[in-house]
Amino acid sequence: MATQWILFGAIALISWLVQNRLRSKFEQYSRVAISNGMTGREVAEKMLRDNGIYDVQVVSTSGMLTDHYNPMNKTVNLSEGVYGSQSVAAAAVAAHECGHAIQHARAYAPLQLRSKLVPIVSFSSGIVQWVLLGGILLLKVFPYLLLAGIIMFALTTLFSFITLPVEIDASRRALVWLNGAGITSTRNHEMAKDALTSAAYTYVVAALGSLATLVYYVMIFLGGRRD
Repeated sequence: MATQWILFGAIALISWLVQNRLRSKFEQYSRVAISNGMTGREVAEKMLRDNGIYDVQVVSTSGMLTDHYNPMNKTVNLSEGVYGSQSVAAAAVAAHECGHAIQHARAYAPLQLRSKLVPIVSFSSGIVQWVLLGGILLLKVFPYLLLAGIIMFALTTLFSFITLPVEIDASRRALVWLNGAGITSTRNHEMAKDALTSAAYTYVVAALGSLATLVYYVMIFLGGRRD
């Protein structure tokens, strides 16, 4: 049990460090302007047009690092620090989110699978902690309640791992286009790559943390069954 808590503590610390690194990189590269003076919105709109996508709208959303692509209403949502910014960080983030729009338009298989899991994961995530807690408390009486919670949590873990290729591919598409379209230069392209790599690490840590938690609950279930 002590080993498991050490593992959770290590993952929590790594997650905190990765999040801090991402914010630091974003702030650093937000102070570096791209040479053509395009804003995040303009970068996103150009990338969509260059890829033959005309039915996706680029909009502004509140908050910091809240950027996302919504396949339901086909909108690229850029945070306040990206939408009107002319920085390398803004260009990288805007292009990354457009990468998801391109995935959607091209029927990228991992994105389609993740989209299908969204309703299930959204439902299970709202109750899974209560099911797991009840399962632990009633382990001796009704062990299959914990098993049900484990299955629900496993879907969340699966979702986290499916997210990895989706995010990595979106960044790959973004970097190829930024370089090919001349948005980034030899001087600042590595900055864009570094920013997107830092963002990818957050998803890796989240997936590993979810897997470690899943293993923890499985061990509780197996231990209760042996007693």
